[in-house]
Amino acid sequence: MKERSEERPAHGIVAVYLDYETVDSNGGMLMVTASGTAVKF
Repeated sequence: MKERSEERPAHGIVAVYLDYETVDSNGGMLMVTASGTAVKF
């Protein structure tokens, strides 16, 4: 997220949301998603 926000350019990221989900039936793998809002002040 930091690299993507610097492309905008933004001063920071707020309201970060993390989500995760098990991918296989044994619970050995996780899929993690992170999102946020880039802000410029």
